[in-house]
Amino acid sequence: MLVAGVTLTPSTADLPGSSVLQSLVNGIASWALIGALASLLLGAAMWAVGNHTQNMQTSSMGRRAVITALVAAILLGAAPALINFFFASGAKVH
Repeated sequence: MLVAGVTLTPSTADLPGSSVLQSLVNGIASWALIGALASLLLGAAMWAVGNHTQNMQTSSMGRRAVITALVAAILLGAAPALINFFFASGAKVH
């Protein structure tokens, strides 16, 4: 039994609507970055107010919001590189 050689070559030009889908993904990423920025600003304010008023719960929640916003921004920025890295790694498997 012969096994056919199956290949995979992703291309955004092969399907109609690919440019619209790319624009949609770029817009969603933009909204996510704006959300991360808002979360960072609100978290920093909560952290500052919590420290100033000696309210450890508010301070802790603000610190957690700041860290979460920073991690989200890192993941959003690294997402294309991570996807390309793992796709290239998977393509090398034989």
